[in-house]
Amino acid sequence: MDFNQRLKTMIRGQNRFTTALEELQKQIELIVKYDWDFDHYLEEDIPAAMEYIKGQCQPRDGKLLAIGHSMGGILLYAKLSRRFDGKDSEFASVVTLASSLDYTPSRTSLNWLLPLVEPIQALNVPAIPVGPLIASAYPLATYPPYVLSWLNSQVSAQNMMDQKLYEKLVLNNFGTVPSKLLLQLKTVLQKGGLRDRSGTFFYKDHLSESKVPVLAIAGDKDLICPPEAVYETVKLIPKDLVTYKVFGESGGPHYAHYDLVGGRSVRVLYNYETVSEERERHGRSIILLMVSFFHLLTIR
Repeated sequence: MDFNQRLKTMIRGQNRFTTALEELQKQIELIVKYDWDFDHYLEEDIPAAMEYIKGQCQPRDGKLLAIGHSMGGILLYAKLSRRFDGKDSEFASVVTLASSLDYTPSRTSLNWLLPLVEPIQALNVPAIPVGPLIASAYPLATYPPYVLSWLNSQVSAQNMMDQKLYEKLVLNNFGTVPSKLLLQLKTVLQKGGLRDRSGTFFYKDHLSESKVPVLAIAGDKDLICPPEAVYETVKLIPKDLVTYKVFGESGGPHYAHYDLVGGRSVRVLYNYETVSEERERHGRSIILLMVSFFHLLTIR
């Protein structure tokens, strides 16, 4: 092998080595960026958001009204169950939309997560690019031959969401999910419901200790968090503190998972005293946790 050939071989080897280092660096950055779970959200992000809102709005009694959709509602239930540092929840009342600490009584479509658990753990995958995957599937669900049309009902019931809003939701609203978050959330599909990262604290076992009024809302056609799942958590709250509503009528309209926050007629349905009149009467501020399993997960 002459000098030129040896030089080319060395350069190719150097390029491969450089590429490998760059890929390794990307993996390290990915691991660091997505190295958090549900309890990080609960113990760090929620208190920080609450302190910021209280600082801006100065509620007279220091308490907030909280509204949470999907995982946002799960976070609120967990906050009611686990009062850190001996403090109360700092909520005057809570509204949850399509949320539960235990999905096992229902036929939730989230059961598809379970087969992913072992491969994720075995391969040590730091994050799942759910957003790009859903965006890639959108044309197959929306245009002929509609191979993945069944995905549409996971998001919205027929004719319930404006098409432009639906498209914006599917294409822009979902993020990359940290594997640690996914692995902790899969406990909502197991006996006993959601647990902390140690696996020893079952959140729903302590929900009955809360003294905070709760309005729990379910959608009649919600395939992700069906009414049966919502009620599994509702029944643990003292009856004098909880109101349970299922949106949807036998003849329509119907409400799927995201219709509870983006459906055409949802604004009319939310004229509840818990949400609007109480805010004006007591001068409270509202913290909105519109956090689902797969969207707004990259805000940390």
